[in-house]
Amino acid sequence: MQPWTSTSVPRLPGHGRPLRLYDTAAGQVRPTAPEKTARMYVCGITPYDATHLGHAATYLAFDLVNRYWRDAGHDVHYVQNVTDVDDPLLERARRDQDDWIVLGMRETALFREDMESLRILPPRDFVGAVEAIGEIVEVVGKLLACGAGYRVEDAAHPDIYFDHQAAAHFGSESGYDSATMARLSAERGGDPERPGKRHPLDALMWRTAREGEPSWDSELGPGRPGWHVECCAIGLNRLGTGFDVQGGGSDLIFPHHEFSAAHAEALTGEYPMARHYVHTGMIGLNGEKMSKSKGNLVFVSRLRADRVDPMALRLALLSGYYRADRSWTTGMLDEAVARLDRWRHAVELPAGAPAQETVSRLRAHLSDDLDTPGALAAVDAWATETLARRGRDVDAPALLSTAVDALLGIAL
Repeated sequence: MQPWTSTSVPRLPGHGRPLRLYDTAAGQVRPTAPEKTARMYVCGITPYDATHLGHAATYLAFDLVNRYWRDAGHDVHYVQNVTDVDDPLLERARRDQDDWIVLGMRETALFREDMESLRILPPRDFVGAVEAIGEIVEVVGKLLACGAGYRVEDAAHPDIYFDHQAAAHFGSESGYDSATMARLSAERGGDPERPGKRHPLDALMWRTAREGEPSWDSELGPGRPGWHVECCAIGLNRLGTGFDVQGGGSDLIFPHHEFSAAHAEALTGEYPMARHYVHTGMIGLNGEKMSKSKGNLVFVSRLRADRVDPMALRLALLSGYYRADRSWTTGMLDEAVARLDRWRHAVELPAGAPAQETVSRLRAHLSDDLDTPGALAAVDAWATETLARRGRDVDAPALLSTAVDALLGIAL
């Protein structure tokens, strides 16, 4: 797949301290330690609906990681998948009497437009599950051959599952107990009641062909891939093991990221798949959980159609801490519009308050587990001083504008 068009990232003088991020597996904030090329995999969309604010907040958080590493002098190899064949997509296509391929292509195109408007840097590799069928089949075949995978005894549908006990470190990514795992597996696409499974937690890797569903011929027999093994194959084949960050929303901690890691461990014998497992909080609406079933999703494309400045939307989402579950309100957007206006007014002045210390504070806040509220407050303080005193440093507005662009992705 082709990613969206990138925006240029200006270079700032100097550099910040090492980036520290909360690692779900470790249960603490730890420094990242990438080599010359930082490696990051962030799980992408299942394209059966438009990009909502939860998606935007997640990809925005990892855009900050990308930008901070670049500011520190790293190249960044960023990989993102698109789950363009899976049950939710097929169910939506049947409900709407739509072609599942057309639906997936349409929503993926809209996603690209949304990401580009928000100035989120595109991945180097933007990979759909459909185009990765061959490599997924290879991974499933190897796991089957080494005993980590097995077929259920079902003459009609001998699906292939992963034996979660084949990974010695299974459970170390989420840290959840067995009861929590069982509950979340049932809620998030698992099939604990499937007859023939060795254990209710075992995850589907290859679903044999069913009437009315898409399938691909392969050495495994006709069928289509499971979700978790998709990300394992795409990530390992492009980044190798021990890459720096595996990212996504907190609803991916289990079973998705746990099983992707377990697949990788059983396949390669190496642990861990990622050095950091980083997860973003959920976005609600007016104090209530945002969900498709409640019909209260706020879509980026709808806001764009209403002529909301994407930079104001970006600022509104940055005003909250990325790991916190938080609620979206119209007041947040109003505050972001006012903040954006103040910043733009301040950098348009011929001179401003000295900005070097503000840039240092901006870097310091972002290096501390993406403390965006602190980062925005630092820029607010500079803008307030500049607007009140009109300043005397003729280079300050340009420096501040460059820093906000490079580190926060905000075009002033």
